[in-house]
Amino acid sequence: MSRSIAIAEEFTTFRQVEEKLGLTLSEDSEFFIEWMVELTALSEAEQLRLDQVRRNYLYQVSDGILLEETIKMIVLSPLLELAGFYQAPYKFRAEVPVEIAVPGDNEEILRGRIDALILQDRLWIVLIESKKTTFDLEIAIPQTLAYMAAHPNPNQPLYGMVTNGSSYLFVKTLRKQYGISDILATRSQYRNNLFIVLKILKHLGKLVISQ
Repeated sequence: MSRSIAIAEEFTTFRQVEEKLGLTLSEDSEFFIEWMVELTALSEAEQLRLDQVRRNYLYQVSDGILLEETIKMIVLSPLLELAGFYQAPYKFRAEVPVEIAVPGDNEEILRGRIDALILQDRLWIVLIESKKTTFDLEIAIPQTLAYMAAHPNPNQPLYGMVTNGSSYLFVKTLRKQYGISDILATRSQYRNNLFIVLKILKHLGKLVISQ
């Protein structure tokens, strides 16, 4: 008899992802270069909009932790709009249920919901509650990898972005391997990292369409 388990409860560490789903961190420095390549420059209008988005976020978070819905309105939705993900040929679906069967003596059925699913099921956007530190992203990465493992074609490169509003990172899976980008912080004193986040989103969007 199969046993139903919530993904958010089952995958809180990388060891769990590696042991249950067979994913391993790639040691190839070229495995996930998509977020590091030279990216298309943003327009002046896009930069001005992202400067305002950053100011809005820093103003709102100055009073404390922001709830998920607030982060969606202030930061995530403008990013997705600027990336063009609300327009053809992209399809946007929110709160998408996923299910993973883990073989074994007592087969486990892992179930969960993705906060946002973009581009023909090949780019995941995972949003978590804003916390006081960036370390909560470390907890969200295994869950994101588990969601991505539910894709029926593991031989296709899949991408994900994990954010809590204050920080962003990107992940990639391909043939039972995964890679992780650096963390990009919204509160950086010297540059607006939302510029880089938007550039990466646009680039990944083009990749999954062309592939």
